[in-house]
Order: sequence, then C-alpha cells, then structure tokens
Amino acid sequence: MKDRRKRNVVSWIAIFWCTLLVLPFVLFITFRLFSGDTFQPELVHTRQTPVNSAVSDDSSVNLRYSVQETVTLPDQALVFINHPQTVRPFAIRDIACIYFAGNSSVPHKRRRRPIGLDNEESLQKQIVRCPLPPRGSRVSIRVRSKSHLRGGESHRWDSLAYEALMDRDNTTIVFVKGLNLRPERLTNASKFECVFGWDFRKVKFLLRSEVMSLAQEVARCRTPISLHGNPNRIHDAIKVSIRIKGGGILKSVARPLPLSESSAPPPRKPHEMCICTMLRNQAQFLKEWIIYHAHLGVSRWFIYDNNSDDDIEDAIASISSVKHNISRYIWPWIKTQESGFAHCALRARDSCNWVGFIDVDEFFYLPSGLSLLDVLTNQAKNTTVGEIRVSCHSFGPSGLKRMPPQGVTVGYTCRKAVPERHKSIVNPEVLNSTLINVVHHFHLRDGFQYVNLDRSEMVINHYKYQVWEVFKEKFYRRVATYVADWQDQQNVGSKDRAPGLGTKAVEPEDWSSRFCEVNDTGVRDLVLDTLSDSKTHLLPWQEEPSRGRRRVRKKRKHKGFL
Repeated sequence: MKDRRKRNVVSWIAIFWCTLLVLPFVLFITFRLFSGDTFQPELVHTRQTPVNSAVSDDSSVNLRYSVQETVTLPDQALVFINHPQTVRPFAIRDIACIYFAGNSSVPHKRRRRPIGLDNEESLQKQIVRCPLPPRGSRVSIRVRSKSHLRGGESHRWDSLAYEALMDRDNTTIVFVKGLNLRPERLTNASKFECVFGWDFRKVKFLLRSEVMSLAQEVARCRTPISLHGNPNRIHDAIKVSIRIKGGGILKSVARPLPLSESSAPPPRKPHEMCICTMLRNQAQFLKEWIIYHAHLGVSRWFIYDNNSDDDIEDAIASISSVKHNISRYIWPWIKTQESGFAHCALRARDSCNWVGFIDVDEFFYLPSGLSLLDVLTNQAKNTTVGEIRVSCHSFGPSGLKRMPPQGVTVGYTCRKAVPERHKSIVNPEVLNSTLINVVHHFHLRDGFQYVNLDRSEMVINHYKYQVWEVFKEKFYRRVATYVADWQDQQNVGSKDRAPGLGTKAVEPEDWSSRFCEVNDTGVRDLVLDTLSDSKTHLLPWQEEPSRGRRRVRKKRKHKGFL
C-alpha cells in the first residue's frame, strides 16, 4: 500500500514538472507562429479540423491516403489525393470515380473510369480527373475495388483561390477565380484583404494581411511575418485566400509554394533563353517544336499542361532523353492562360534571363541569319529594354488535307500577307508587380520599355490554320481568360477567330486553300538544310520507317507509284 502511494506521488510530481516545463514552450511557439505582424490575428476557435482520411475496409489504404478536396469544373471534377512520399502513387487502373447523391454515405452503383491522373511527386499529391458528377451529387474515389476515400471539402470553380506563390520580397501572390475583374485594369485593393489559415470554415487561427495590388486574377499580398523563413514547413498545411471586405471569403485550394530561398536575383542565371507555353493535347507536336527551338538557342522549356489526356508525360520523357531541359507543370485550371503565364514568369525568373511566351504551333524565325541569342544580346545592350515584341505571320493549310509527315515547319508554306498580333520575349526581373499580361505582352516596371523587332530581323511563324483534323481541336475551349470560346456568339469578327468560319466545327469545302496569300518557304528551307539527316534525309522528329515499310515504298517506287 505504501509503495503504491509513493508511486502515485512520484507520478503527480512528474506530471507537475512536465506541465511547468512544456506549457511555456508550447505557448512561446504558438505566439511566434501567429504574431509579429502589424495586424492582429483573429482567434476563431481552438480546435483544428482534422484532415479527411480514407474510409475503407482496407486498413493500409486507410492509413496512407486521403482526399484533400475536390473542385468541380464545367466539364469534369478534380479530386486531389494526398499520398506519403514513401508510398507508390496510385496507377489509373487502381482507381474508379464514384458518386454520392446529396449527403448520402452510400455511393451510386455505377462507377466511371477517370478521365486522367496526374502525379505531383514533389508535393506528394495526385489529381484524379473524373467525369462530371450528376447534378446534386458528390464525387470521390474507389481504390482497387475495395475501398473508397471519403471526405474532402468540395468547391465550385467559379469562386476559388486556386494557386499561390511566396515571392522573394515577402509577398504572396494569390491566383483567384470569381472576382470578375476587367482585363489590364488595376483594381482598388483596399476593398479586399488576404486570409491565411488551415480551414476557412472552422479556422483555428485566422491571419489577415494587406492586399498590395489586385488585377485580373492575381492578388499580391503581404506575407505574415510568422510565415517568413519556413515556407517549406507550412505550404502543405496553410492555405491562403481573398476576403471581400463586408463580404465573404473565397473558398481556397491555394497552398503557398516558395519560389526561392534568396531575396535577391542570382548573380548568374544558367539559361539565356527559355520558353513557357500552356497546352492541351499537343503531345504529337512537342518534339518538333522543342528540337527546332533548341537549334535556335533555347535551353529551357516550361510546359503548363492544361488537362491533357494524350500521354504527354511519355512524349516529354522521350524528348528529354536527348538532353533537353523540360519541366511539365500540372495546371488544371481552365481559361486561365494569363494567370498561368504570370505564374510561369515567376518560376522562370531565377534561372532565365529571357522568357518567350508562345504556343506549340508558333516558331521563331530569323530571316536575317542572326542567331536568337545574337538578337537578345543586341537588345540587352539597352538596359531599359524589358520586352521584345515579335510579329506573327499566320499560315494556312497550304493545300494540304492531311497532316504533313515532315512536320508543320516543312509542310505549311503559304500564309496571310499581313501579320496578326505579336508575341513577346520578356526579362522576368522587370515585370510590373501586378503581373498584368494579356498573353501577348506584359506590363513592365516604371523605367523599362518594350521594343518592336523589325520583321526582317525576327518573326514568328504561327501555324494557326492547319489541316482540318488538327484545327477542329481548337473548338474544345480557348485557354485565355478574356477570349470567347469558339462556340460562343461573341466577338465573332475578332482576330482571335478564323475569318469567315463562324462558331461551328464544320469543315468548309475550300478549307485547304484558305489563308494562302504569300508563299513563304523560309523556315522550311532552314529546317531541311540544317536539321535533316544527310543519309536518311529524315528530320530529328521523324521516326525511321520499319524494314517492311521501306520494302513497300521501294516496290511502289519501282512500279511508278512514287
């Protein structure tokens, strides 16, 4: 009995000293994390909402995976899955999309195959793209026919903070949908504030900060001091959004990612010229586009993949195997090209002196015979030049009815006489802090200017109107925020549309002969002279025919077919 009392006394003493020593430490850490700013954090409640976990009869899946959240787009649903770094991500064959009516916990009997599956290994995240749920239904994931991952907050796409980056100047850039701001206009930022927290429905600690600028879909916020210096620790937990003063907070899936560890530009950047593009289902054209521009002097590519389902990962892997520096960034957000380009400019800033923003059907061409790097060097001599604007020539089908086997640069040789629009090469260090752009060009900081290159020095061959089987894919959706989709009865006479085509994907009888006003073989001749194999006469993006195919070709040639 005496021994038992003695043990109890010792236990209570231990608890007392542990409480005395640990509690001040916990309070100190909490104070440091959520204090130190000029504004006052608002304490809403004291319990953090737990991460939604898998509900399953398979305990291994239950412990390792969870649904983070879902976002419903107009044509599909995005399901974000957490997975630990030590565990192999799901394969698409392991997953089925399942649907729940209302608040029911029993899924519909009918399952659907995912449209696609994207892996973000560095973020320990997968994005499953599911067919659109029926009206009033929720979507989730069934794993290996045994278990489903349930939970995760659902969001509508038309009102959402969707991406965020922590900049080197202690600001956070937040990309938002739903504020419906006008293009190229700066908005009164005082009507808004930034909100940092874990869960905006039941937030443990709510940090508010100033919106320093707001334009189009990009807000620049002051980063709370408590988040400085440890972005890698907080980005997977903390989310950021925009609050309309006197109104509500936009839902958010935006977790701020750190851009760089340094607060200043690097003394020397590894790449003189980089290219950023946004694409959907253009994998078959990537190899020609990248190899051609590598020949001109481009050394780095940023590919923003906008929900492709054409095995683009395999295409990039096959191109990268020949020493090209290509990175694919999953960008599932529809009609956000301006925001995507702003995002890319920030990501490219520490490694690229110049960044070109062009599409996969656009190719730089230098009639002067100068190299691309020569042009950049000449322009850089004027230290006030921050953007180089290059005119675009729009090429037509050039009499073809099938895709040219040697690629677009060789196959399409007839274009419109007058250039349409321009595209830009920018110095990412001198962009205006608002990041305003209209795809074709950016706004620059005060003291910097753009120059228009003479067309005799450099142009862009825009293979805009290709054979119909390629061109009709454009009718799926436009990627730019402020450009009407092809099917919409808006701005039908705009230069962004095909003249005389209308709003329906119906091939005109004379399509192959349209848009042919000037015969222009400059790029074709350059490619055939400098890039074709001296023995096989094949171009680097062409596959050598198999033996059987070669025999057939020789036989036909002998009989007079070729």
